[in-house]
Amino acid sequence: MSDHDFDLFVIGGGSGGVRAARISAAHGAKVAMAEEYRVGGTCVIRGCVPKKLLIYGAHFAEDLKDAKRFGWQVPECGFDWTVLRDNVLADVDRLEGLYQNTLDSHGVQVFHQRAVVTGPNEVQLADGTRHTARIILIATGARPAIPDFPGAEHGITSNEAFHLDSVPKRISIAGGGYIANEFAGIFNEFGAKVTIINRGGEILRHYDDSVRDRLLQISIKKGIDFRFHAPFEKVEKKADGTLTIHVTGHDPIEADLLMFATGRLPNSEGLGLEALGVEMGERGAIKVDGDSRTNVPSIFAVGDVTDRVQLTPVAIREGQAFADTQFGGTPRRVDYGCIPSAVFSHPPIAAVGLTESQARNKYGTVKIYTSDFRPMKNVLANRDERALYKMVCDSTTNRVLGLHMIGPDAPEILQAAAVAVKAGLTKSQFDDTVALHPTMSEELVLLK
Repeated sequence: MSDHDFDLFVIGGGSGGVRAARISAAHGAKVAMAEEYRVGGTCVIRGCVPKKLLIYGAHFAEDLKDAKRFGWQVPECGFDWTVLRDNVLADVDRLEGLYQNTLDSHGVQVFHQRAVVTGPNEVQLADGTRHTARIILIATGARPAIPDFPGAEHGITSNEAFHLDSVPKRISIAGGGYIANEFAGIFNEFGAKVTIINRGGEILRHYDDSVRDRLLQISIKKGIDFRFHAPFEKVEKKADGTLTIHVTGHDPIEADLLMFATGRLPNSEGLGLEALGVEMGERGAIKVDGDSRTNVPSIFAVGDVTDRVQLTPVAIREGQAFADTQFGGTPRRVDYGCIPSAVFSHPPIAAVGLTESQARNKYGTVKIYTSDFRPMKNVLANRDERALYKMVCDSTTNRVLGLHMIGPDAPEILQAAAVAVKAGLTKSQFDDTVALHPTMSEELVLLK
């Protein structure tokens, strides 16, 4: 018999925590979970899933226009934000129910309240009850970062964007990362005047120069404004509810809504970890080793709270590896090399492996192959919007070091190609593969 109430107590019901709890229970562990808000975490409740549904909705703005060039007699169409918003939120409710059912079917006891760590093997719930566990797993995710300046309280974050009463006529979005560019594309297609405010001089700084420059060009052509090198000074709210946004080096910006998309901070505060001596890194990240273990042997952490790689599939992998190692008798670690990523902008970006500059820094000389083309659908639609595919190769071995794409369905195409890059295939092996014609993806085996 165990000396503890549970073998595993998970704090946080997001993607990483749910996976860890479910798999650990499947391995025979007695598992409990505490989630103070909603099961599903950022991705399901207020992140990638509802955002992707908004992106699908936004794409119809262009698709309806393009349909006329394909012979469809499309009338002038209006857009009702509340219908899309409510349908998206209803689907979030559905998914949350599925997550809860999964936990229930695996025998995971879920406490729908906040929990804090009160000892190496003890947690306390908000109602005052305490439970012991042989292992405690922190999977509390991350939250939007909000800059500190006068008037910042007048802004919202991506969390609130899914619940707006209406689409603002003018929205300013602070940030240059994937969240900022994705919501810029969404609101632009819904008819808002969008301005991106960036304290730096570039967007998507972790992506290859060629594809992010292409997105910038296309976004500007679509009517999105950019203010670079524009740190906030203050925001003033007028009597009519509109905002005047003051930034350094630029004229004031008038807006109906300001949204912050300036990064995400690990949710590690107020969990009692500091009192136990759990080591923290920058920005409040929980420091862990390759097995997701902290410096306190009985306490582990997975997902965004560790600030290793803030991606849902990575959190899921970490949760799976944790469960298999601690309860499944099959120790494993997550390989963080060659992780594919995407920006669901308009058009989307997808990438895997090294950028051109990263490859040159690491290998010295590299070979670059590109295809800069206008997709067939864009040609007939009379849409002057070009796709760009770029392959970065080791000049000595011709091994593919990176693939970078911007264009329709780029993330869908890259997922399969990422397997080839991860496997270390060469440019010649891509070339030896017969093209699927006519497709956009065939450009990957025809690069020059």
